[in-house]
Amino acid sequence: MEVLLLTDISGVGKMNDLIVVKAGFALNHLLPERKAIVVTPNVRKRYAQQIKHRALERERDREMQASLSNALSGKVVHVIAKASKAGKLYAAISEDQISAALKQEYAITIPATAIGINDHIKKIGNHTITITVGVQSVPVSIEVKADEA
Repeated sequence: MEVLLLTDISGVGKMNDLIVVKAGFALNHLLPERKAIVVTPNVRKRYAQQIKHRALERERDREMQASLSNALSGKVVHVIAKASKAGKLYAAISEDQISAALKQEYAITIPATAIGINDHIKKIGNHTITITVGVQSVPVSIEVKADEA
């Protein structure tokens, strides 16, 4: 059944999205709770402008994600942390620290939830992490240096 969402629904879609859902989900959940309406030719006409606007917004989001992925590829992020003389860090590097370093060095704002660290970063040196932008995962190098102070 094709429906037009009237509100944002997590895991399903955003407002003014035309989606195809199973009839039971639409009849038992979406329609009674007034979260969606069944798509008819009149509904298509009435919401055509909003549907076009939503499609353009999705395209802009895809373009921004692609440009952000291109901006991140090949970058080396420098993080300074306190370390022992043996080169071990007193505290592991967190996603928040990497996000702050990206913002400071390259003026790129990435949420900490989009940063994936495979192994804990507990030593000075070069490490590789992955940053998820939309559906793409971009590898980024992290260079950890000891705090001189």
